[in-house]
Amino acid sequence: MQKAHYSPPWANTSIIGVAGSSGSGKTSLALAIIAELSLPWVVIMSMDSFYKPLTPEQSEQAFRNEYDFDAPEAIDFEILVEKLRQIKEGKKAELPVYSFEKHARLEKTMTIYSPHVLIVEGIFALHDQRVLDMLDLKIFAEADSDLCLSRRLLRDVQYRGRDIEGCIKQWFSFVKPNFHKYVEPQREVADIIVPRGIENKVAISMVSDRIRKTLAYKSKMHQNELKRLGKIVEDAPLSRNVLVLQQTPQVVGIHTLLMGGDVEREDFIFYFDRIAALLIERATECMHYEPQTVETPIGKTYAGLRQIGETSAVVVLRGGSVLETGLKRVIPDCRTGRMLIQTSWRTGEPELHYRKLPDDIATHERVLLLGPQMSSGGAALMAVRVLVDHGVPEENIVFVTYYAGKLGVNRMMSVFPGMKVVVGRVVEDLEDRWIERRYIGC
Repeated sequence: MQKAHYSPPWANTSIIGVAGSSGSGKTSLALAIIAELSLPWVVIMSMDSFYKPLTPEQSEQAFRNEYDFDAPEAIDFEILVEKLRQIKEGKKAELPVYSFEKHARLEKTMTIYSPHVLIVEGIFALHDQRVLDMLDLKIFAEADSDLCLSRRLLRDVQYRGRDIEGCIKQWFSFVKPNFHKYVEPQREVADIIVPRGIENKVAISMVSDRIRKTLAYKSKMHQNELKRLGKIVEDAPLSRNVLVLQQTPQVVGIHTLLMGGDVEREDFIFYFDRIAALLIERATECMHYEPQTVETPIGKTYAGLRQIGETSAVVVLRGGSVLETGLKRVIPDCRTGRMLIQTSWRTGEPELHYRKLPDDIATHERVLLLGPQMSSGGAALMAVRVLVDHGVPEENIVFVTYYAGKLGVNRMMSVFPGMKVVVGRVVEDLEDRWIERRYIGC
């Protein structure tokens, strides 16, 4: 099957730049926009994280309030542009964390992944042309200079461990002259100039409406993308990498019990755990092994096999949790991650709400992706894309599911032909997600 292209909903992230004087209320304005939107996929990124590391001499100047943090040269635009490009392309980005009390970058980083909208705020958010080229909306926050000074004093004394004398010294030495030289000219490239900050409800409403329209358009494009993939693979045969559980009399008997409406919930759980273990056992056949000779308790030698590398599992919540009992029976010490993908009641498309993966998941020999039922394949596509974006080669991914529609399987395999799918039963038509309701009871 020819490899098809697929872009997740967070690809081509909409990036909004908010510039303005120090203390002009840029962060408050960004937070007000997020509150107005009331959506979980809007993230604020502060340019304060991208101050350049200081030399010992510059650090001494900073502690004497004699280093110019308000000039463009203080910002590491190279790393900023690199991270913005990663986010724009839908990839994971590790952002630096800067400590104003230590005047240095910390060893830890902050991860940003899968935002639909990113708000970049900083005094130079509209300064660099490379950044401007990636922005979908440019905002300049305007405020009275006296108000900016008072806000800066409160912030630096309360949160950054500085004294009033040092703050005033910085204001007149660097902040005020650099505002006229570097910051104020950014008004000329702004799409919207917002005076009065969070008090300007009209401007906040305008920006929020613009973002909502952008998200609605992207949602429509994503649904069209899924439909297009469905048309491509509508009549295609199953890939050789789709491994259907052998339909032995035992397996067919379990199918009969599980799909019968009169089985008690306790019996349903018992038999589903049994077939879940069979599915995981089938998935272990996709792992790599190497020869190993061992000595038996009676002194004989046995030429056996040893698994190469580590196998981990990622549970697609909530339904994937019903496969965990089978997983633990087959691989008791298997490390697990979590991701929550739910279908939006507004758009009908899957949305990524949560992820927690092992830090070294990219180095694992096999990663099992657990979901009890695949219908259209939209959520499965998104789950696989999350793993790939976190460095897992698609050839190392094994999707394990009990029940799958042929169209959904073909749709996923057209995008990721190198992965494998272990499925208990493949059906032609799409069905409602009934397995997790029967198993969990709600």
